[in-house]
Order: sequence, then structure tokens, then C-alpha cells
Amino acid sequence: MTADETDATVDAPRAPSRVVLADDHEMVLHGVQAMLAHFRDDVEVVGTATTLDEALAVVSREQPDIVLCDIRLGRDSGLDLCRRLKLLDPGIRVVFLTVYDDEQYAYQALRAEASGYILKRVDGGELVEHLKRVVEGDVVIDPTLAGRIAMSAARINSGEFWPGARLGLTQRESEVLALLVASHSNKGIAAKLVVSEDTVKTHIRGLYRKLGVADRGGAIAVALREGLYQ
Repeated sequence: MTADETDATVDAPRAPSRVVLADDHEMVLHGVQAMLAHFRDDVEVVGTATTLDEALAVVSREQPDIVLCDIRLGRDSGLDLCRRLKLLDPGIRVVFLTVYDDEQYAYQALRAEASGYILKRVDGGELVEHLKRVVEGDVVIDPTLAGRIAMSAARINSGEFWPGARLGLTQRESEVLALLVASHSNKGIAAKLVVSEDTVKTHIRGLYRKLGVADRGGAIAVALREGLYQ
């Protein structure tokens, strides 16, 4: 490969993320589609659905990168949709876009292995940035709810038995896990704990190994399933 070819490969733009929308309100579907239409270089809506069965069919046909769905789908549950999709394809990314400003719904979404929980007050640019982070492997929680989850984690008094100890985590690994649950990036965790990003990555690798998971979503799911930060 020539230098010019290498440069062309490096500079090649990333294809838009392919997204399926699932919401039981047609007006919401049209509104989100219209909002995302301004960001065609980053996101392409490849299908919509108003029920769980429709969503499963559209996802099977289109093979999207992300499924963006509501907690409620008429008589169905977006949580059930998430679980079904993860059984069919563990690698699929499901992000909830909802009006339900309740951390308990966020906990349930993460237990179902969702990659994000975002409130519908978000604007188009913010939503696209969240979806970019999801594609890169992050788990994204709306800042309002992330703060509440972080407060739950912060209820540990110095010197007390810490969440995660029974799973073999050190106190610092537990602190890192709490910040992962609160949707902080590695850089954000480093700033919070006043350590380097390399140190954060070392702690993350350690807690992944101890929890038997491969990524952030898995670690967060274990933390919430085990009730470490509720």
C-alpha cells in the first residue's frame, strides 16, 4: 500500500450509524426522524416500529447498529424488546429514549444490558453525540439520572465495607465501577479520582477480570444486578 493509499484509508469518513426507532407514538417517531435528518453524516434511520413484534422484524431485516426505543411500546415493554434483541444478538446496542425520569427504569434498562438511557428532553446534537459514544463502546446515561446513581454510590462512608468487596473488588475498583455506572468516561474518572487515565484503565481491566465481563455494559449490568449501587 502506498503512502497516498494509507492516508486515504486514515482519512476515510466513518459511515453513518444505522438506527432503528421503536416508539408507540407515530408523532414521536416522525419527530425523532426529523431531528436526526439534520445529522445524516452521522446517523441514518433505516426503519421504525410501534410494537415489539414490528421492532424485531425490522431489526432482523435491517441489521442496525443501534435500536433507539422507548420504555413503553403500547401493550409491550421496551425492556422486553431489549432482552429479546440481546438474546438474538448480544452485540446489538439498545438505547432507551424516554420521558420516564426515574432511576429505577434506568436500573432496569441496564440490567437488560442496554447501552444507554436518555430522556426525550435531549436535542438533536446531544442525541447524536450520545449515539456516537455508544457506537464507540460507552454506556450513556442521561446526566440527570447519572447524578442520582452517582449519589447512591457516594453513600459509602470512609472505612466502611464497600460495594463490590464481596465480589473481590478493591475499594478503588469499586469507586471506578461506581463512576462507570454513572456514565463517566475514562478521562472523567481520572479527573474525579485525581489519577492518570492509564491508572483508570488498569483498574477497569482488573474489575472486568474479577466480574467476568468484557466491557462497560457487562460491568454495569453486574453492578446493578448485584445491587451494589442502589
